[in-house]
Amino acid sequence: MASQILNGLTVAMLVTDGFEQVEMTEPRNALDEAGANTRLVSPKDGQVKAWDFTDWGETFPVDVLLESARPEAFDALLLPGGVINPDNLRTLPEAVAFVKAFFDAGKPVASICHGPWTIIETGGASGRRLTSWPSLRIDLQNAGAEWVDQEVVVDQGLVTSRKPDDVPAFNREVINLFASTRDQSRHLGAE
Repeated sequence: MASQILNGLTVAMLVTDGFEQVEMTEPRNALDEAGANTRLVSPKDGQVKAWDFTDWGETFPVDVLLESARPEAFDALLLPGGVINPDNLRTLPEAVAFVKAFFDAGKPVASICHGPWTIIETGGASGRRLTSWPSLRIDLQNAGAEWVDQEVVVDQGLVTSRKPDDVPAFNREVINLFASTRDQSRHLGAE
């Protein structure tokens, strides 16, 4: 059994229809096993439908509707990829504001594949070293990021990975970052 290193930590997972299924389910399982409380946040009420590599995947219940989600109720944020999901989220002012609130508060953020598209809209990519699906390289560079082709990159409270094959390394670094950030908050007297 995995240790409960993230006990008491609440993680928002922002998605809408078309997120890459494995990029939500595997990190969610790893976070839950480490003791975190993961919550699917979505602008869509009821259920969201995943994309499973080449076709539609499973549906998942939405835990918190985006319009009522408060960033201060969460300790960290995870942004799964897929092409459809982040392309839609980055066009929604309320989704961009939700993500930006995590960067503004210095809370940890994790993003994989096309997920950094939403981060670009917040200004959070500027000045950071990160990775993504290769087709986002120019978008991220134009947003002021240093893009690298590595399975996982951790920089200034942000963990990024390129694709589903990187999920094991992504999960490891997400748990490490979320745990270290929580430990720092506890030392400062915040919880």
